[in-house]
Amino acid sequence: MCTAYLWCVLLVCFPGVLNALTAAQSCSAPSLDGGYLIPEQDTYLDGITVTYSCNNTRKPAVEGWWAKSTCLNGKWIPEPQCIDEKACLPLKIKNAEYTENPNGWYEDGGKIRITCDDGYEVLNWDATAVCSNGAWTSVPVCNISPDACRAPPPIPHAVVVGLKYKEVFAVDAVVQYECENGYTVEGAESTKNVTCLSGTWTKGPSCISDRRPATGHGSAGHSSSPGNVRQRVAVRNCGSRPRVPNGEVVVTNEWFLRYSCNEYYTLEGPEAVLCYSDGFWSQAPICRATYCSLNTTHHTELDSVGVVFLKHGETRKLSCVREDHWFENSSVATCTDGKLTRTRCCNSFQITTKTC
Repeated sequence: MCTAYLWCVLLVCFPGVLNALTAAQSCSAPSLDGGYLIPEQDTYLDGITVTYSCNNTRKPAVEGWWAKSTCLNGKWIPEPQCIDEKACLPLKIKNAEYTENPNGWYEDGGKIRITCDDGYEVLNWDATAVCSNGAWTSVPVCNISPDACRAPPPIPHAVVVGLKYKEVFAVDAVVQYECENGYTVEGAESTKNVTCLSGTWTKGPSCISDRRPATGHGSAGHSSSPGNVRQRVAVRNCGSRPRVPNGEVVVTNEWFLRYSCNEYYTLEGPEAVLCYSDGFWSQAPICRATYCSLNTTHHTELDSVGVVFLKHGETRKLSCVREDHWFENSSVATCTDGKLTRTRCCNSFQITTKTC
């Protein structure tokens, strides 16, 4: 009650106090060493966004040759920075973690060491990336471990409890199921858990209804099937799983197998493979290579960083050898369905304005 009365007094007698408490703070002009702002002012109102760029031998601490920053309650977000053009921005490595530099960027020659997420392992045992002349070399790759498992199989009338959904689980991971109301685990000796062993989940529980009808002899059910018609049956009735080069089974259901391709490959054909009553599998898909590769050592105009791989639809800047150029030049490479195209060596302005 006293608190409410005090606020009423402030509102009526001292409205300026309330304004001072709620007014957003403006920003002083940021200190931008080696760059310039547009518009250039001494003070900026809250919410104002400025654009900035950097002088020769410098670049913004974000992607691109120009950047933006916004005044939010007295602070610039993100803070405008011009860094050495040979420095590197943070890496984005899928399925991996590493300790980031508090500066938000890395000096030329700087190194980072990654740790792959659970269920993944680093390719070729190379977990270190090196910043070299503004670009990262030897960027690590985290692939799914051969002993890891994909998401656990769905079980009718059950859900996984205690875990968020993940696409990959490490070896020895344990997942617990819970039957829905009205269903219980079949068999007193059955377990509610499944374990990832050598890339495959152990057999899961079966949830059966608590209201099962009594068994009698008065109304026996009959089923019939045409003589030579193939019928779909449970996958346990077929032999070894169809092998798909550069692919793997990602879902093992009672009634089908689902395949997915490794990185740099694209699935063609049916995702699901069925088992038929004659003991044969339905047609399996194929994994077609859709990646591109470029050996930079064979191109004298490019900085030699070894073989570069690009996924389908990926675009990447490749650093060019600096000769008589004032600016750092790059060649933009694009991979489309296994075919690589790239531009000549151009500066950032030419690339941005598509005049290269």
